[in-house]
Amino acid sequence: MLTPDTRLLFDLEAATAHLSTADPALAKLIAELRPFDPGIDHTQSPYEALMEAIVYQSISGKAAATIFERVKALGGSGSGGAARDAKHARTLAGTEIAVRVSGNGRLPTPQEMLKLKTRQLRKAGLSGAKILAMRDLAQKTIDGIVPTHDQALMLSDDELVERLDSVRGIGRWTVEMFLIFRLGRPDVLPIHDLGVQKGWSVAYGKKHKPRPKELEKFGERWRPYRTVASWYMWRAFEKAGYATTNKIKKPRGKRKVRVTIKRTKVVVRTKRGKKSA
Repeated sequence: MLTPDTRLLFDLEAATAHLSTADPALAKLIAELRPFDPGIDHTQSPYEALMEAIVYQSISGKAAATIFERVKALGGSGSGGAARDAKHARTLAGTEIAVRVSGNGRLPTPQEMLKLKTRQLRKAGLSGAKILAMRDLAQKTIDGIVPTHDQALMLSDDELVERLDSVRGIGRWTVEMFLIFRLGRPDVLPIHDLGVQKGWSVAYGKKHKPRPKELEKFGERWRPYRTVASWYMWRAFEKAGYATTNKIKKPRGKRKVRVTIKRTKVVVRTKRGKKSA
């Protein structure tokens, strides 16, 4: 049996050397904290990864894991319990091991998802909004908007963000997590991520979180390995602990420039003509 493919698609040693030279504070984190290891799984297709992301939105990890297993148990029910053939499984997931060919234990295919009744999905624990998101994801996968894994590898980060962000319930942050933890892209900086923001505050001794644009500008020094830098911001956040990170304040507001306009009263006097005799 094959094992999940977790290889990095870039030279990690070159990345950490570059970041250590470009940023002394980051060099300290790289030396002290555990090595970059995002647990990339190249066996999971975009459809499968985003389906999982939808399930996990806005609920605890334990509850989400239970619901996800229930959804996986619905695999095959949309086609009378028949399993996908091996060729189709490889096409959808990009590798042979991404799915199981039994009636249970795997996610429903996009075609199966569209055939599942709302009551079945509700019984699994999904909200109405998540059901709509899953159906939209399934349809956009069938339409080719959501690519296969092999197709995703050929697309740029911006192209993937544009495509996947069009799916109902999938925002830019979710796509960025997919780029980092499923495709292993080296230059992703999730500027709206709370852990990255607070980790930056810890690493650089700031009392306030950075504004997203401020973090984006600061992160230019980390190119082309902003993913690795983001990883160490997360680790800095974890190491500091909640007792410390909860004290980090909101971003400072932009200074407002007060403009005072003084009103000037203008009096226009007209000369009266002399009366004729």
